[in-house]
Amino acid sequence: MITWMQRHRKYLVITIWISTIAFIGAGFVGWGQYNYGDKAGAVAKVGDISITSAELQKSYSNLFNQYNQLFQGKFDEKQAQQFGLQRQALRQLVNQALVLNLANSYGLTVTDQELWDVIKSQSAFSKDGTFDKSTYAEVLKQNRLTIKEYEESMKKELLIQKTLYLLSSGVKPIEENTLADALGVSDKISYKILTPDMISLAPTDAELKAFWEKRSGDFKTTPSYEISYVTQTPITAAPSQKEISDYYDINRQMLKNGEGKVLSLQEAQPIIVAALNEKATEKEALRLYIDYKKGSLKPGMKPQTATVTKSVSPFAPELTKEITELSTEKAFLKPRKVSNGYVIVKLDKMDPARPKTYEEAKTDVMALYLNDTKKTKLQELAQNSYKTFSGTTTDYLTRKESAKIAGLSEPEGSEFLSKLFASKQKQGFITLESGNVIMYNVLEQKLLQDRTLADGNAVLKLKGSLMDQGLIKALESKYPVEIYVEGI
Repeated sequence: MITWMQRHRKYLVITIWISTIAFIGAGFVGWGQYNYGDKAGAVAKVGDISITSAELQKSYSNLFNQYNQLFQGKFDEKQAQQFGLQRQALRQLVNQALVLNLANSYGLTVTDQELWDVIKSQSAFSKDGTFDKSTYAEVLKQNRLTIKEYEESMKKELLIQKTLYLLSSGVKPIEENTLADALGVSDKISYKILTPDMISLAPTDAELKAFWEKRSGDFKTTPSYEISYVTQTPITAAPSQKEISDYYDINRQMLKNGEGKVLSLQEAQPIIVAALNEKATEKEALRLYIDYKKGSLKPGMKPQTATVTKSVSPFAPELTKEITELSTEKAFLKPRKVSNGYVIVKLDKMDPARPKTYEEAKTDVMALYLNDTKKTKLQELAQNSYKTFSGTTTDYLTRKESAKIAGLSEPEGSEFLSKLFASKQKQGFITLESGNVIMYNVLEQKLLQDRTLADGNAVLKLKGSLMDQGLIKALESKYPVEIYVEGI
């Protein structure tokens, strides 16, 4: 390994941080068309390591959940497509596989003891502050994982961490000083904000149709699913005292108050009754599922019907996603918990996505045409104006003073200053994620007296970012990457 590192010294500057695999939570997304080549069942192959469809689904689900938290639960599939989440998920797995290939080539492994030490340290599997095997198994079961699946994923994660640790290096004083110099610069600038609203467009029908013809494959109908379903309402029976006592004896260690003390039988009785009724409801729902599959529903029980799409559904997003995974080969969905009991769903018919006609797509075509054309014309305006514009002059700014940029939101200000201080141009323009373009002219520059902005963590982050690019580039030249799925 040392020889290889020395040969690639220009890449191996310092440590690298690649986000490791998070397998808790699973979802499914249609991944386009498969070009299987020689590896049926795999979506990609990196060196000697295959990436499966299941791994891609889990990587996507993990990324989706992260974005959904950032967007406070309002992140949807349309936004996921705009952010290129499918590509990100696959890129993440490819990067991980590249590092795993390197680890395998040098015989690096993770021992069972190393794996077990990490698992025992995870608080999610603890009970009363101590690792508990029953809790471990139950948590994985709730997340639809087997112990084997989870431990294999953890071994991969630990092997990646171990490999990256061997490539890491500490922070030298000269690096801290150099970064302090770079971060300790303040600029006095003149700037002007250009927004898409400044561009007025009135496209003709002929222009829109020509635009649509070039990109007709981008405009498709939404797949829809015609379903029928039956519901098992909650059972509210009165369990016998023996059933209550037996349940208490088996589960008493799980029946605790807010202070962690075990509840008495009398205190726990309402909880036990609810749990027994829930169990009875689930059991009855399974019977109903079997009857529904056999076509032998009780007289008078008539299934309800609905048409479901990813964005329009009477059910929660998680259940809707499962419905969109149904097929003629697997038309029934086992009982799923809903607010009013359990629901059993049957797929009656699926209408797949198809290209929209021009008239069907016209509204979407107009929006995309305006967005793309305004973006192009805004770039042209900035290119023609940045050397001669008259704008607003600021005081001296550091990269952390985004609030001082009038006319920009705080995220826009942070993005602008980050790109400004990374630029080597005295004059120019910067395009923001929002679509706004900022023309700027650096009037003066000075070093701050306080140069305590840099610390070891900041240096490591910067070095890690550089290494993330350098090491991956080096590994890609060493291990071939084959992608078997199209459209990502």
